[in-house]
Amino acid sequence: MSQVMDWNKLLSKTRLGENLKPKNELTGFKEIVTRSAFERDYDRIIFSSAFRRLQDKAQVFPLAENDYIRTRLTHSLESASVGRSLGFLAGVFICDKFKLQNMFANEIGSVVSAACLAHDIGNSPLGHSGEEAVRHWFSTSKVAQDMRLEMSENEINDILYYEGNAQGFRVLTKLQMPDNIGGMQLCAATLGSFLKYPCFSSSASFGYGGNNQKFSVFKSEQEFFIELAEHLNLVRFSDDCYCRHPLAFLVEAADDICYRIIDFEDAYSLKIIDYEMVYDSFNDIIQDTSIDNRLVHFSSRDQRVEYLRARVLNVLVEQCSKVFEENIDDIMRGDFTEDITKLIPSSDPLKAIYDYSKENIYTDRRAVDINVAGFELTTNLLDIFMTAVNDYATAKVESEKPNFYTKTLLHLIPQKYRVESEEWFESSYIRLMNIIDFISGMTDSYAVSIYKKVKGISISKN
Repeated sequence: MSQVMDWNKLLSKTRLGENLKPKNELTGFKEIVTRSAFERDYDRIIFSSAFRRLQDKAQVFPLAENDYIRTRLTHSLESASVGRSLGFLAGVFICDKFKLQNMFANEIGSVVSAACLAHDIGNSPLGHSGEEAVRHWFSTSKVAQDMRLEMSENEINDILYYEGNAQGFRVLTKLQMPDNIGGMQLCAATLGSFLKYPCFSSSASFGYGGNNQKFSVFKSEQEFFIELAEHLNLVRFSDDCYCRHPLAFLVEAADDICYRIIDFEDAYSLKIIDYEMVYDSFNDIIQDTSIDNRLVHFSSRDQRVEYLRARVLNVLVEQCSKVFEENIDDIMRGDFTEDITKLIPSSDPLKAIYDYSKENIYTDRRAVDINVAGFELTTNLLDIFMTAVNDYATAKVESEKPNFYTKTLLHLIPQKYRVESEEWFESSYIRLMNIIDFISGMTDSYAVSIYKKVKGISISKN
């Protein structure tokens, strides 16, 4: 008989890095309990500097004069809202079916919401090209080729198949609050739900459920991940791959729903698509013959689009929660690997929206421009900064004096990304991960600013 996961373990409130002790039981720590453990996770994420920087990272279109357009931050907040609804509906079902004690539906909603809030926290600046830029640089740059000679196969795979999902796990468990073991020390349930592809880059499948080259954990965080997966009792597929936490399917669904529907709404706001296109596409999902009777009460088409979007989200949340319930037995055994949105009654019109977006929205000049800029900027900054830190490390090891340009460039890199430990000097992988941390954490504005500085395009007058 195959292993069946246990909700009492999957919904663990114990925290990574705290030896599995609830925080309010730690010696000398007292707290008036006003929030659940999962609500505290949500708050830790939303008050983090990594999350705050998402306000200046483009979702699809660069920040423009039209302040209606979403950023990574607003997309994350909206995904968290949809995720909370999905999690609550699933929570009602889970608590009843599995007779859970001391767990409520709203707490499960909080788990999904917190994981959704963090789902883009590791993404690079300037559009969706950042991941591909890192991979391209590592495959083509002379600087990278020299470094690969000093790296293990697993380390090479981490960069060759570089993933923003894995960078996000690194942010949550190491980069934010780095003095803590476990970083932000989020609850096991929240981190498990966050992991969209619970495997390493060394996994034979390079991802989960046939998603080629997708993974959520770098070699540098593998101990945290294994501790987490074993604590949650996730089904183990192989030495380097586990099944998803059941709630991760809802996190994925919330993200899919939001970026497909919301990107369409943003495209309307930017006049890339017209009202009739939005109306037809959204009503194919709503399927309400009386919808026009409601729409006549709105004085503008903008308000009608907002109403249609709200109705679409409601329909998709209900359909996704139903699919989750219908497949719960396979999910609990780790046998379910589908994208929930592909199994809902509205899968065809939802796919039609996505297909249209790929052909007509994501190819819009404004979206293309930012992705091209992001690709060029990322590859160039990697070459410049990696050359500097490698030259500096070599000079120090050989007791030589670094050249003037190298020392000058190092001043642009915050000290936390160049901790001059013995490991840092010896490991090309550690130095590279630190520079990727630096670049991926930049906002769009800061990335452009520092690129102009190192290229001599602009000079600060301050």
